[in-house]
Amino acid sequence: MTIAGGIVLIMLGAIFTWAVEFDLAGFDINVLGVILMLGGLVWLMFALYRINAARRALATNTTVVTEDPVTHQRVYEERRYDDPPVV
Repeated sequence: MTIAGGIVLIMLGAIFTWAVEFDLAGFDINVLGVILMLGGLVWLMFALYRINAARRALATNTTVVTEDPVTHQRVYEERRYDDPPVV
């Protein structure tokens, strides 16, 4: 599922809707083009949502606050989601 797949479906739908003059009994090529364009638009929106969700997942940081028992100072650490847990 990529952005390119959605764009290709939109392009094929536009070609079938406006550039092709083809008639079959009981089959409308213009309706097929509109269906392909709508499917491509849905595919494109879903691909953009997945990319945005993946970027948000990579950008999450957590702050770990611990207190040193000897000096009684607070230590702040920035951790990413893939760092090992604090023991």
